[in-house]
Amino acid sequence: MPEYDGRTHSRAYLAGARIKGGQSLLSLTDSLKELSLLAKTADLEVVGQAQQQLNRINPTTYLGSGKIAEICDEVHSLAADCVIFDDELSPRHQRELEKRFGAQVQVMDRSVLILDIFAQHARTREGALQVELAQYEYRLPRLTRQWTHLARQAGGGGMRGVGTRGPGETQLEVDRREIQRKISYLKRELEKVREHRQRYRNQRIREGIPVISLVGYTNAGKSTLLNALTNADVLVADQLFATLDPTTRRIELPSGQEVLFSDTVGFIQKLPTTLIAAFRATLEEIREADLLLHLADLSHPNVSQQVETVEDTLAELEMPDTPRIFVWNKADLWDERPLPDLTDPHLYLDAVHISALNRSGLSSLLNAVERALASQYYPMRLLLPYQKSNLLAQLYAKGRVQSQEATHRGYLLQAQVPARQFRQFAEFQLSD
Repeated sequence: MPEYDGRTHSRAYLAGARIKGGQSLLSLTDSLKELSLLAKTADLEVVGQAQQQLNRINPTTYLGSGKIAEICDEVHSLAADCVIFDDELSPRHQRELEKRFGAQVQVMDRSVLILDIFAQHARTREGALQVELAQYEYRLPRLTRQWTHLARQAGGGGMRGVGTRGPGETQLEVDRREIQRKISYLKRELEKVREHRQRYRNQRIREGIPVISLVGYTNAGKSTLLNALTNADVLVADQLFATLDPTTRRIELPSGQEVLFSDTVGFIQKLPTTLIAAFRATLEEIREADLLLHLADLSHPNVSQQVETVEDTLAELEMPDTPRIFVWNKADLWDERPLPDLTDPHLYLDAVHISALNRSGLSSLLNAVERALASQYYPMRLLLPYQKSNLLAQLYAKGRVQSQEATHRGYLLQAQVPARQFRQFAEFQLSD
């Protein structure tokens, strides 16, 4: 697939389809609205759109051939220079559609557009590495369709042995090897990032500072909330994926306990799987958190679907049963519509209404965080051998020691042990 450069295009035409009777979180109209926001985030002017209900996706042209012909006419009459499809296109769709629209019109899909936005907004080396890896992994399976016109030049009556390969296949193999080499390099570099993050997390664990991760649909207000709580200078903009690189800030709760709040990349429906895989190092911050704050935009008409998308993405990341708090943001814009029952009582410990922009409800949120963290401690009666004094230090750093007595066998303790350290101390627990 030719690489998309958002700066070379200015006028975009959108196209989408739905299978009749198919299941989808958003209606086709709402999905195209979101695609339009993505296009605007990439500095594209949306000049038109088309949608079609189908019994099945056309294996050649994605939409019906008659619909494609109609779109071609509109694209040329509107002087659009790119067509963006709402779903990921197969290599075959890409090739056939490029033939239909001609060389002057760029054909792309939602995945390419999202990858380009990520490339524009990545500010750190880690972010740039992650996006570049996702782009190469997306592009690799699409190479096979780009050189078929050269591969047909291979001679030998179908022989495929040494000396019989045509220039097209040779070029394809060279390109594939080069991309695979770059993918391997990027994965090695990101593994170094992952190891660095793990060392940093281990240090946080030794210090006993709880970590609270902010998760939510893109543009739900996570960066605004982090700024409001910490006076951080995280970029805030009314656009999708305004911030990508994770930001962590230290916050003092009402009781004086220090915690770390971490803002991570926002989610969106149809997030490319290559992007989720590439952002593994960053998303591990979510997996390692002691508490999740799930922000949802109360004012958005599709808030239920957005919440479901976030939950589906967290499930795809194989999230542990980390306790969560629902944070209904933008309460100042809420029209008092009944809220859907979205909370799982086994995971969601609380729900609060706030306006991060107006800084209202923040004290209620911090109190809820404090209660949630307190609920994650287990009462334990322990006998720690003297040679395990390192565990005693950890217990004082991370837990709550009510009493300590020196005996001939070791330290006899009554303590509240954090859930994450329960297994570490389980072997020293005394039965009643």
